[in-house]
Amino acid sequence: MDNKEETCCATPMKEETAQTGFTDQLNRRLNLLMRTGQILVDSSADTSRIMRNMHRAAAFLGFPKENINIYVDYYMVTVSLCDSEHSFVQMRRCRKHGIDMAAIQDVSKLTWRALRRDYTLDDYECALDWITNRKRTYSDWAVAICAGFACGGFCIQFGCDWTAFFYASIAAILGNRLKMFLNSVGSNTYFDLAVAAFVSTILAWLSAYISLPGNPFSDFVVATPWLSFLHSATPWHPLMACALFIVPGVPLINFVSDMLDNHIETGLVRATNTVLMIVAMSFGIAVAIKVCGIDNFVHNLSMTPHHTFVEYAIAAAISAVGFATIFNTPLRLQPWVACGGIIAVCFRNFVNLGPSTGNVGLDYGPIIGTLCGSALISVINIKMCHVIHTPHQCVTIPAVIPMVPGVLMYRALYGFIDMQGIVGEVTFATSNAIKGSLILIMIAVGVDIPNVFARKWISYKEEKRFRAIVKDREKCGKFVDLSHLKAD
Repeated sequence: MDNKEETCCATPMKEETAQTGFTDQLNRRLNLLMRTGQILVDSSADTSRIMRNMHRAAAFLGFPKENINIYVDYYMVTVSLCDSEHSFVQMRRCRKHGIDMAAIQDVSKLTWRALRRDYTLDDYECALDWITNRKRTYSDWAVAICAGFACGGFCIQFGCDWTAFFYASIAAILGNRLKMFLNSVGSNTYFDLAVAAFVSTILAWLSAYISLPGNPFSDFVVATPWLSFLHSATPWHPLMACALFIVPGVPLINFVSDMLDNHIETGLVRATNTVLMIVAMSFGIAVAIKVCGIDNFVHNLSMTPHHTFVEYAIAAAISAVGFATIFNTPLRLQPWVACGGIIAVCFRNFVNLGPSTGNVGLDYGPIIGTLCGSALISVINIKMCHVIHTPHQCVTIPAVIPMVPGVLMYRALYGFIDMQGIVGEVTFATSNAIKGSLILIMIAVGVDIPNVFARKWISYKEEKRFRAIVKDREKCGKFVDLSHLKAD
């Protein structure tokens, strides 16, 4: 009798223990799925990519598609697993919002690799730990220097000489390094951007005095043969490019991508963040202009470059690689990023420039030229991303950033700051602001249209392979069955 009672009492205990173990396993799997999404959000992946990667991770973790619901916004990742009787929900806050192309690439590869090689949960968790905790590919000084030379490449695109290229680069290097230091001590992000823009503009203004006639230092440089390399024929151009390392290219392109992919709320938050970054940069530049007493020289400053296409190509490659370094793009991708920058910028210049500006080209203007240049490299990278095994975003975005319309942005800014009631001032500033905004939108649209609208055709084989893997895993019993849980 006693033995029978023990047996009867032991059976519910075993069932309860088994149910608790099953619940723990579910929570662990959900936690791994949440971490996958959080890494992608914190690395500035676009929302569609985050959803695709999370659905692949969910398939690996054994969550049936009909039972899993994923919601991603700018600050939160939410996942629910439910059937008619049970519901599990986890939410995770996303706070970092840096740009890390290496992490985006590695998570994408991990989700495919875990499916194909049938990883254990420990293997998958270990891989996520490695992605989360590893150091960035480039040191702080390497990023600052490469970002500085990227701004120098912008300066060449605006028509400066190579001496001014180095002045713009030095100002940008020091301003960017200051921004990185301020970020490391925890100050406000927008304040850091404003201070960096202010310092870079001040340094670029000081460099102009080396070349401007009528001051003792400039006369000394001109009179000393071995210092003649310090003289620039375009002393004001560095002011146009020295703070462009702040331009939020990735948030802007992600905003357009999210809006086109119907992730409206997340896209609007990204747009707001982009506007705030530009406002912070503009505020820093505006304060520098007032402190230095710089006149509105941009009316007469030519923005039409007359370099050879070889010089365009060199400057574009420098800028693309520089921004790829800022975005922590893997080192092995840098050669193709440089080639992508050359293709995008040279084709943009060919379509944009022409006989009316004394150049070779189609003469269709900067807006059409920018759309064509960004769309061309985006279409090429649809194929190349499979050849070099990396997400489209990782090699396309750095390649198109050198087409940012810095001169138009500065002309609009200077125009609004220096208004004195003269007829035509509002028209001048507004016209440049509208043109600059349209070019920025064309960059984003050119990058995203081939990827967004051709997704079904591009990903047909990929989707077919994914469905086949999922079907095999279902046959092997790899998916979670919530019926093992008793309803409360």
